Amino acid sequence: MPATPTGRTPDDARNGAVARGSVPCRVVVCRDCCCGSPKVTGVDHTAQVERLRAAVQVRVSDCLDVCEHANVIVVQPSAQGRAAGARPVWLGLVNDADATEDVAAWARAGGPGVAPCPDILDLYAITPPRRRTAL
Repeated sequence: MPATPTGRTPDDARNGAVARGSVPCRVVVCRDCCCGSPKVTGVDHTAQVERLRAAVQVRVSDCLDVCEHANVIVVQPSAQGRAAGARPVWLGLVNDADATEDVAAWARAGGPGVAPCPDILDLYAITPPRRRTAL
């Protein structure tokens, strides 16, 4: 059955699957002072967001305070992933189409706690600003 613009199929609405809390994996894309700007050259920032939106729900955020890692993408676990103990995964320097494709495929497969993270994305993993320790 085809999905509606909300991503639900008519069967979802009838059987209450969405209402029971099946929150999907989501992606947050930083787009402010550095990420998504001409400061990061050679990246089609609009196409990156569109590609991710074709796979999963995307929220565009203001600065996530890790400008040295522009472009930053945070893959948030689904309700199922959170129940399995997964935490958001922060990725930095996501500046090429192949990396964007890897993020989209992983998130579409279920993301943190549901689908194994592709090994290549380990190269992009960064520490969120709130988890950094002061020297």
